[in-house]
Amino acid sequence: MVQIDGVGEVLLEHSRRARRIIITVRPGKGVRVAMPHHTSIKSALEFVRAKKSWVQKHMVTIREYEKRKKAFSDAFLSIDKSEARKQIILRLRQLAKLHGFTYNKVSIRNQRTRWGSCSSKGTISLNIKLVALPQELSDYVMLHELVHTRIHNHSKKFWKELDKYVGNGKAKAKRLIEYGLGIL
Repeated sequence: MVQIDGVGEVLLEHSRRARRIIITVRPGKGVRVAMPHHTSIKSALEFVRAKKSWVQKHMVTIREYEKRKKAFSDAFLSIDKSEARKQIILRLRQLAKLHGFTYNKVSIRNQRTRWGSCSSKGTISLNIKLVALPQELSDYVMLHELVHTRIHNHSKKFWKELDKYVGNGKAKAKRLIEYGLGIL
């Protein structure tokens, strides 16, 4: 670990896989610099100093992301989980009926990495945290999974079908990242 003015602590590591100097800024992990074995510490530090404005910009973005994630997490903790399950199931049923979808069954769980999934047998699993999302995004997740009951992949055909119901699906998928979970 080294201290760099305007950046803070930076972890410098030689990496067998690195072909060039790579700077990463990650939530909870800070700034890391991976460098090829033939690169000197001095060269790596010069590189980071030259990219200081880029690093600072990304550090601000990460701090904003962490604040949004904490606010979302705090909001979720205050929600009655039993009522949340009922709301999610009711909304899924409404969306399915409105758009002519059918599904086998639904499972509501507190998942750490996914907003939702759909099995090949038509079982939709949804994250209970959907109840804390803006309605537009929770509807997006539910419709995403409902479309998977017909199209079991993320092909162009899938996105075109999803867009009929939600508008720009890929943009909504990117917005979900602001709330701290992974993929659909």
